[in-house]
Amino acid sequence: MAKDLSSQTWHTIPRKEIPWFPVIDAAKCIGCELCFLSCGREVFEPEKQKPYKSSVVRPYNCMVGCSTCSTVCPTQAISFPERDLIWNLERQHKIFKTVHNEAAVKKAKLSREELALEAARKVSETVSKITFEIAGEFGEKRFLKKLAESIIADPVDLVDLQLNVPTIKGGRENTPGFMTFTLTSTRMDDILKYAEKIRSLIKADGYIIINEVK
Repeated sequence: MAKDLSSQTWHTIPRKEIPWFPVIDAAKCIGCELCFLSCGREVFEPEKQKPYKSSVVRPYNCMVGCSTCSTVCPTQAISFPERDLIWNLERQHKIFKTVHNEAAVKKAKLSREELALEAARKVSETVSKITFEIAGEFGEKRFLKKLAESIIADPVDLVDLQLNVPTIKGGRENTPGFMTFTLTSTRMDDILKYAEKIRSLIKADGYIIINEVK
């Protein structure tokens, strides 16, 4: 269903009090329908019978000051009032205080949108968890205790820890095994500096980092 914008205002001026809308010279119109396609406010409708000439069916939908349809019309069949009409309205209704207020609202909205985009960018770039996959001998080194002690004062935690060794006896005999765990932030902060501590501990105990997944 076509929209009706005639009840809106233009900087506090009721739209129906502003005689700004296109007029089509039917003798010049060739029915190309460029006006119908180029107008996003549904001012025009093509006639249903050939040669499908366009008609202005919603004149007050027209954006005040816009004349795009006239510009693109190949036969100059569309005309508008002189621009003095708009300039006189601006002076008569003293709209610029309203315009400045509306501009301030728009700027504030743009600023909020920019801040939201920046916040979203920072969130997308924040590394809040890293899964480590390591290999080595997990026998008597008490690696888990060292891990727990290394993060005790930090806003991070270790979750989803899994240790795979060939056998229980093999673990006691320092048979190589495989461990995975995830370092995660408890405050959704960036954890890169805490991850470096974990890497240092892993290497200090002689383990090999096979993979890191962010």
